[in-house]
Amino acid sequence: MVPLLSLSIIMWALIINRIIYFRRLYIKRMKRSEAKEHIIKGKFPDPKRYNDIISMLVKEYLRKKSSDRELNRYILDELVVEINSSLDNYLGFIATLASLAPLMGLLGTVIGMIKTFDVISIFGTGNAKAMAGGISEALITTQAGLMVAIPGLYMSNFLKKRAQNLKQRVSSVGLYISQHL
Repeated sequence: MVPLLSLSIIMWALIINRIIYFRRLYIKRMKRSEAKEHIIKGKFPDPKRYNDIISMLVKEYLRKKSSDRELNRYILDELVVEINSSLDNYLGFIATLASLAPLMGLLGTVIGMIKTFDVISIFGTGNAKAMAGGISEALITTQAGLMVAIPGLYMSNFLKKRAQNLKQRVSSVGLYISQHL
């Protein structure tokens, strides 16, 4: 149970981290036309007014841009790829932890059944009270594994969808800006 609890705590800490991160990226959103204007004028976005993924793209682009038009398109494309890949941080690990939870519960089930069979071998089948401890352990760990896995898998898919929406937005804005460079 302790390893399952540890797994759950780590998984939920990462889920909360990603929720907070994605939430910040949806606040104070910059429109793509505003992003284009900032890039054309070479003006950094006001962090008090914009604090989303597009303003991050604009800031990084303005820091790295050069006088060569083709190089600037390349820089913009690389920034889009870099930002998009950063959106996937921890998501695979969260899904892995959620998938491991029922397996750890199954391991607890096996351990509980082994204890039950040990009791049967010592006392026989006539001592139900002695067998109940092993069966109880088997059922509790299975239940705990599922209780960790089900919401974990749901949140993993929720966060992947959120990341996918942000990636599409970044790619769309990157393409729009690239066409106007």
